[in-house]
Amino acid sequence: MELLRITGGERLRGEVAISGSKNAALPVMAASLLTDAPVELRNVPDIEDIDAMASMLRHLGVKVERSGRSEWRLQASGIENVSVDATLTRRMRGSLLLLGALVARAGEASIARPGGDDIGMRRVEQHLEGLRAMGAEVSEEGDAYVARARRLRGTRIDLDIPTVTGTENLMMAAVLADGITVISNAAREPHVVDLARCLVGMGARITGVGTELIVIEGSGSLLHGTEHSVTTDYIEAGTYMVAAAATQGDVVAERMRPTDVRWLSNKLRAAGCDVVEGPSHVRVVGRPLRAVDVTTWPHPGFATDLQSQYAALMTQAEGVSVVSEAVFENRFRHADQLRLLGAQVTVEGRSAVISGPTRLRGARVVVPDIRSGAALVIAALCAEGTSQLENAFHLDRGYEDLDGKLCLLGAQLERLRGTEAEVAIRDFSGVVGD
Repeated sequence: MELLRITGGERLRGEVAISGSKNAALPVMAASLLTDAPVELRNVPDIEDIDAMASMLRHLGVKVERSGRSEWRLQASGIENVSVDATLTRRMRGSLLLLGALVARAGEASIARPGGDDIGMRRVEQHLEGLRAMGAEVSEEGDAYVARARRLRGTRIDLDIPTVTGTENLMMAAVLADGITVISNAAREPHVVDLARCLVGMGARITGVGTELIVIEGSGSLLHGTEHSVTTDYIEAGTYMVAAAATQGDVVAERMRPTDVRWLSNKLRAAGCDVVEGPSHVRVVGRPLRAVDVTTWPHPGFATDLQSQYAALMTQAEGVSVVSEAVFENRFRHADQLRLLGAQVTVEGRSAVISGPTRLRGARVVVPDIRSGAALVIAALCAEGTSQLENAFHLDRGYEDLDGKLCLLGAQLERLRGTEAEVAIRDFSGVVGD
């Protein structure tokens, strides 16, 4: 048991260094299966999901070493197992990233149905169909996805929707295949681009990355090792940008690429904030907010991973805003918890209608997943009084040192664990949610 206790009312001010991207680090770790040489990674975030991926790779026979907080060395000299069971995969959704690389390397892969955040159907079928098109026999056996292939061959794969994990899985499979693979309607997110950059560093031949059409010329043999610095986390950067706007603070998100979050910067400007971009930073100065609608969309559209945080922001905006979710169908788990804090939020299908500004009050709430948790943190920072966020461990799966970074910006918060957390829950007086 652990919780975050947050006392709201403070304007966030200062500078925050953005960590490496979780969504980029996980696939490049999986890419270590594509070579028997060392892959040395820098700027890897210190979060729970990275530890979970490291455990799965060790289970497969990869030698995984960590030096310092953000540097890892991985070497898959040989593959000892071709299956990953539910005791490992239940910790996160990114376990599915092992499917394409493992079947390409070992000729067989069995990955138990992954866990992670419950935010609706993930389009796994596109991964499976793509591997079938490359010559693999793919089936669902019990609770696992199983792929077998003596040899993968290049082909054309037309994705129905630009699935990020699907694009990454198929790219990793294609680099070891015989012949040319074309992925149409490919995802264009920065972490997809970063994976391709790592693969090219390992000797892969890939063009069109960052566009809807990616072309991979398969090597037919293992790649070589590389050194790679993981790109920075634009979702983390966006979370701090939204927190600055919500608290009417003044925050500089450093060590990032402003172009990765320009779609967010434009929305914050439309809502009344001052947003200034530098070569590797974005400064957000909060002002009185006005309601601005958003609809999530694949990159370069508004990221689904910032939808819940933006919804928390809109509780402080003048007027009625509509936040629509076009990527996943179950991504409003934060709505009930925001209402406990006093927000006026109504979910209608795949949209949340938010009336503001509302005077939020401290309450006891439950964190259902990573990004909903970030939304509740932002709302608690705006609320009068003290809030308690239970199941705060979810935040540690996606944010490196969230507590410390927020404290440096002036937030009043503390993490309680074990008996201390249980006592705090028992003694809390205020609104209680479950």
